[in-house]
Amino acid sequence: MKRKNSIVLMAAVLLSVTLCSLSLPQQQEKAKNLKVLPKDTSHEELERVMKEFKDALGVKCNFCHAPRKDDPKKLDFASDDNHHKKIARDMMRMTARLNKKYFKSHEAVAVTCYTCHHGSDEPLTGPEVVK
Repeated sequence: MKRKNSIVLMAAVLLSVTLCSLSLPQQQEKAKNLKVLPKDTSHEELERVMKEFKDALGVKCNFCHAPRKDDPKKLDFASDDNHHKKIARDMMRMTARLNKKYFKSHEAVAVTCYTCHHGSDEPLTGPEVVK
């Protein structure tokens, strides 16, 4: 009887420790290979920026991110193998320069990806022609 009680107590303690560890904040994976965004960009902020890119260009993550070499069904977010990633970085630098030069005192007016792309992967260069 004493042995059974100690097994139940040990199981209860183990369950409690496991449940407590699940409720602790988990360490977020630190972003790698950030060249334009600040190195201390949080995971949440990075996801918000990437969602803005996806919405502004009407694309999915694999438009800029290359597949992993060990598992092509997954993306290697740190890799620079996809040339669209370099272009995206250049566009980020360009919009930052434009905003700093022309809109530094106007927080509401700013150049973004959507300014030129309007949900298309290629910037729109003129009025769309309906066919």
